[in-house]
Amino acid sequence: MSKDTPCIAVCMIDPKTSLCFGCGRTLPEIARWHRMDTAERRAVMALLPARMAEANLVPPAAADASNAG
Repeated sequence: MSKDTPCIAVCMIDPKTSLCFGCGRTLPEIARWHRMDTAERRAVMALLPARMAEANLVPPAAADASNAG
């Protein structure tokens, strides 16, 4: 995916947190993404790692890496 999006093509919403399992965005953020300007997108992307950690959501790539070996 593009650097302009945190999408990793794992598009499923966690029913407990209402966050995407893959990227940590909410459905309204995902829906508005292409209408956001660059600054707003970057602001949302800056929040995602902490948001994912707080919700105990681990992106699949990170989970795969921790299970390897």
